[in-house]
Amino acid sequence: MKIADSFYEKSRTSAVWLLRIESLILVGLVIYLLLATVFSTATWPSALIGEIVFGIIGAIGLYFASTGFARQRSYGRAPAVLANLIAIGVSYFMISGSLLIVGIPLAILGAITLVAALFGYTEK
Repeated sequence: MKIADSFYEKSRTSAVWLLRIESLILVGLVIYLLLATVFSTATWPSALIGEIVFGIIGAIGLYFASTGFARQRSYGRAPAVLANLIAIGVSYFMISGSLLIVGIPLAILGAITLVAALFGYTEK
C-alpha cells in the first residue's frame, strides 16, 4: 500500500502544480489579448471580448480545480480532466493547421496534466 499511496500523492502534487501552471498560461494569454487591443485594431471586438471573458473564467476554473486537488477533495478532478481533454483537442487542430510551435507543447502539457489528474485522487 505504501507504493500506491506514494504514487497517488505524487500524482496529486503534480496535478496541483500543472493546473496552476495552466491557469497562469491562460492569464498570460488574456493579458496578451488585452495588450493586443491597445496596440492594434480589433476587427471583431465582440469576439475578442468573448475570448478574454472565457480565458478569465477558464483560468479561475483551473485554479479552483487545483485547490480541490490540494485539499484532497474530488471536486477538482472532473473539471481538470475535461479541460485537458479539450486542450488536447485544441492542440490537434493547431497541429493540423501547421501551428506546431504552440500545438505540440499544448498537447504535451495537456496529456501530462490529464494523466496526473486521473491518478491524483483516490477514495479513502
